[in-house]
Amino acid sequence: MDQKKSKSSSPRIKVIQKIYNSLMNPDSKIDYPKSQFKKFIKDVVTGTIERSDLIEETVVLHLSNDINLKKSDKLLKIILFAAIYELMFKHNTPKKVIISEYVSASEHFLEKIQIGYLNAILDKIAKELRKDA
Repeated sequence: MDQKKSKSSSPRIKVIQKIYNSLMNPDSKIDYPKSQFKKFIKDVVTGTIERSDLIEETVVLHLSNDINLKKSDKLLKIILFAAIYELMFKHNTPKKVIISEYVSASEHFLEKIQIGYLNAILDKIAKELRKDA
């Protein structure tokens, strides 16, 4: 499998796309086609959407000096929320893997400067949320 194909089939890219689609079309049902990552994608998408208030509180608590959610790019916010959901609730995935995967996935959606910003923010909040690892 070539590098380009495997990169665009990342489950985190699908997560970002599903959450974005859900926000843009709130009345439409989210469908999850067959995939080896279907359970993971569905779990992260529904978890992020259902716990968005808790995630937002976490961002305000730990990152209020670093990011203004009201002024942030919608895609940046979606990626940030999905990554924070994983940091909070997917303890079997190392924080470095979560950060690396979302930074890599963000290359499909964000400008280079936004990707660096996302990386810094995720690194900072990961240290707060996962003091153990």
